[in-house]
Amino acid sequence: MKLIRGIFLGGVAAILLALGGFVALTWAPDKPVAALTARWAQPPSQFIAIEGMSVHLRDEGPRDDPMPIVLIHGTSSNLHTWDAWTKALSPTRRVVRFDLPGFGLTGPAPDGDYTPPRYARFVLDVLDHLGIQRAVLAGNSLGGGIAWMTAVTAPARVGKLILIDSAGYPIASTSVPIGFRLARIPALSPIFGHIMPRGVVESSLRNVYGDPSRVTPALVDQYFDMALRAGNRKALTQRMAKGSFDAYAARIQGITQPTLILWGAQDHLIPEPNAEHFHADIAGSTLVVLPGLGHVPMEEDPATSLAAAMKLLAAH
Repeated sequence: MKLIRGIFLGGVAAILLALGGFVALTWAPDKPVAALTARWAQPPSQFIAIEGMSVHLRDEGPRDDPMPIVLIHGTSSNLHTWDAWTKALSPTRRVVRFDLPGFGLTGPAPDGDYTPPRYARFVLDVLDHLGIQRAVLAGNSLGGGIAWMTAVTAPARVGKLILIDSAGYPIASTSVPIGFRLARIPALSPIFGHIMPRGVVESSLRNVYGDPSRVTPALVDQYFDMALRAGNRKALTQRMAKGSFDAYAARIQGITQPTLILWGAQDHLIPEPNAEHFHADIAGSTLVVLPGLGHVPMEEDPATSLAAAMKLLAAH
């Protein structure tokens, strides 16, 4: 009996030791926004007061642009996903981008409301703050859903739409990033707020790229830091629980703006049939599918994705 008991206790001790080692290696407490701004909010970044938040925003290009381009990122992303598009567009166009509530350096919404109508109101509040009466909205994933929701909420404020691997319909994913899967498990929420293996972030990024070799250590650093921004992990679990566009999908047929639907052929999170659905529901829309690219084509291959968008952006 003593031998059996010793073996049992030894096994428990080994498990506890291994668990302790795992926690020690993956322990990642929240980082205050002040600790992240030096790296991720260099000029032309600014912070503006919107809805009780200090919103991280960049506003670049000529101020006389009659229809500025507003770029809206997706879940767990941030305004840097549009760096290359902005660099190419801003010499001739006014380009506005920001970190959405719940993400990036903006951080969580005070009321924890991450529903589509609330996000649409947020975009309109940003436009009002900047004095922009009418804009082109381009959005990826969650950002695409917010773009079209804003367009149907306030059609006079949106001149054109670019929907990039956009949210909108019930999704039948063929592969979901591990970070998203963890955020959807309520029981893990208390742990999720303190533990964040960098490998989870890297795996999630590689999952949404058509060519995972394009995921660089610098890109992983960016997403990892933004995930650790104080409050963002809790906000992600809240967004996952309440942020579905399914109940609003019927409104997509009411979109009247000139619309480009841009999709990565290798998108496994929101697969290509969703693109066909948008194309069928939005009268006069144009669909462009990008071979070899995944869920974030504007980040994975900026040149190819922007080239596909330029015809709509250049049209009067």
